[in-house]
Amino acid sequence: MKEYERKRLLERVNREAATVGADIPEEIEVQGEPIDLRSFVFEIKRRDSVPPGERERVEQAKRNLRRERLERLEPIEDNEVSYAEGEALAASIIGIDRALEALEGLDAADPETEARRQETADRKRWMNFLKKALGREDAGGGRTRF
Repeated sequence: MKEYERKRLLERVNREAATVGADIPEEIEVQGEPIDLRSFVFEIKRRDSVPPGERERVEQAKRNLRRERLERLEPIEDNEVSYAEGEALAASIIGIDRALEALEGLDAADPETEARRQETADRKRWMNFLKKALGREDAGGGRTRF
């Protein structure tokens, strides 16, 4: 894939509003296991709050989804896929992000956890802004981890 195509895909999956209008995938494979993601998210969201017995299951699902998102993002970042494969990966990443947003929107465990989550999101937005403002979106030829 061409460099500008790769950058466009990365910008698309990292855009703050990327999940607006996006659908949660019906099924997704996470670590080799198929998961009925849409059913799981809707089942959890249907309740007013996450019952204590389900909280660990939801937290584990969020961890697995975050891990899967990173695994799908790496081939795009490392330019290891064709543009068509990158498009498919980007669409799946956005679907994962949509599911994560839905699960994150559930009642927070406590105000401290919510504050940490907000601070992390703010820091990520700030670093992305600085990278763009300083023209260092692809400095060093690879991905930047914080």
